[in-house]
Amino acid sequence: MKKMLGIIPIIFLCLILAGSALVVTGPDEYILIKQFGRVVRVTTEAGPSFRIPFVQTTQSIPKHKMIYDIAPSDVTTKDKKVLNVDSFVIWEVSDPLKYLSTVGASEATATVRIENAVYNATKNVMSSMTQEEIIANRDGQLAADILSSIGSSLEDSYGIRIVATETKKLDLPNSNKQAVYERMISERNNIAAQYTADGEYQSSLIRNQTDRTARETVAKAQAQAEKIRADAEAQYMQILSDAYNEEDKADFYNFVRSLDALKASLKGGNKTVILGSDSELAGILSGR
Repeated sequence: MKKMLGIIPIIFLCLILAGSALVVTGPDEYILIKQFGRVVRVTTEAGPSFRIPFVQTTQSIPKHKMIYDIAPSDVTTKDKKVLNVDSFVIWEVSDPLKYLSTVGASEATATVRIENAVYNATKNVMSSMTQEEIIANRDGQLAADILSSIGSSLEDSYGIRIVATETKKLDLPNSNKQAVYERMISERNNIAAQYTADGEYQSSLIRNQTDRTARETVAKAQAQAEKIRADAEAQYMQILSDAYNEEDKADFYNFVRSLDALKASLKGGNKTVILGSDSELAGILSGR
């Protein structure tokens, strides 16, 4: 029993030593083993490992991808237009030992380096493009060009890899928004005025052509009507001529025409007609 009581503290001490020697590395972290302040081992794979208790210490550095929202900044394009760029990056630690030695494993210090690199790359890329080209390349080409401009500079210097970068928003600076809007409105008004002028010119051409066509059509119609009227009168005269080419028919025609003439002369309230004895109408009426 005395021996057992003496062994228990030893076992307890061994468990404490074993627990302090055990290091468990997670899937989203690097574990750096330090001895007297110097890194002696870097654990990159998830799982358990061991260190020397009380002599070696550990430090964790994130292994997962991280996102950083970069502060908006103004960039001048190739055609001397200023754009306010709001972007973000996705980054990760590629070399934990270099990361620790250069930025001290401080995420704040790392993001300062990232922001400077991304801003310089964005400025270099956009300064070589016009505003129209920048907007047209928002489909992914702009981000690819910025990422290519960053290259491996951060990885070589700080052990930081930029996985992706993207511009969230491109906008005009507040200082000249109103002037740009007014210029855009003026340009659109000029374009609208040009369209209106072109429309009125085309309208005048169409109106003149229509009026000319209408006049020609009316003139042709009137000429055709006159021709038809003349033909009709000729046919009418021919019909009369054919109808009264015999003597008895001619006498009847003369009788009817005389009655028409007599009727036309009887106007007003006085219905008396005085005819001479030698008048043809008097002869017709008297039956001579």
